[in-house]
Amino acid sequence: ISISGYHIREAGSTAVQELAFTLADGFTYLDYGIKAGIDVDDFAPRLSFFFNSHLDFFEEIAKFRAARRIWAKRLKLKYKAKNEKSWKLRFHTQTAGCSLTAQQPENNIVRTAYEAMAAVLGGTNSLHTNALDETLALPSEKAAKIALRTQQVLAYETGVASVADPLGGSWYIEDMTDRIEKEAMEYFKIIESLGGTINAIEEGYFQKEIADAASIYQE
Repeated sequence: ISISGYHIREAGSTAVQELAFTLADGFTYLDYGIKAGIDVDDFAPRLSFFFNSHLDFFEEIAKFRAARRIWAKRLKLKYKAKNEKSWKLRFHTQTAGCSLTAQQPENNIVRTAYEAMAAVLGGTNSLHTNALDETLALPSEKAAKIALRTQQVLAYETGVASVADPLGGSWYIEDMTDRIEKEAMEYFKIIESLGGTINAIEEGYFQKEIADAASIYQE
């Protein structure tokens, strides 16, 4: 099962909302699996996530780090998972479609490259880079090739994929990771008070939070 938060961010959520709502969905899958009588270690390693990588470079890196930390803690402490694979949050990342502009579309190459680098530095397992002309039409062959080359330059020429968590220990990244984790935990409390993820969605809580954030961002 791939649990997606990409559409949440594309709809205008903040980084914290994307993280909190996506992980809340993931925890709901865990709850239902366990309720059905399946041992958590038998199915948790088969869950994966799909996140957005937006333009605020350091915030995105911190978001991915916080996601991995929250997932590991919750699986160990709440769900009592014993298998290390259950603790590891596996995720795919796609660069932000909503950050691309139709005006001066060549600038989208730069945007996508920074977003892709943030995803790699944050620990993504796989990556999709958007093409520069996607605001105008389906990608041209040239634009698709540039998007591919962006990944290949990152993977084979920059060295950023050579080490796990290369920014761990940076005061700024660690502080921002802590802040995002704390703010996500506040969302989990609210969701729990509303009766869980499904109730929160059915009552329109997720949608309202995303809509409010989208309005502020557009303004």
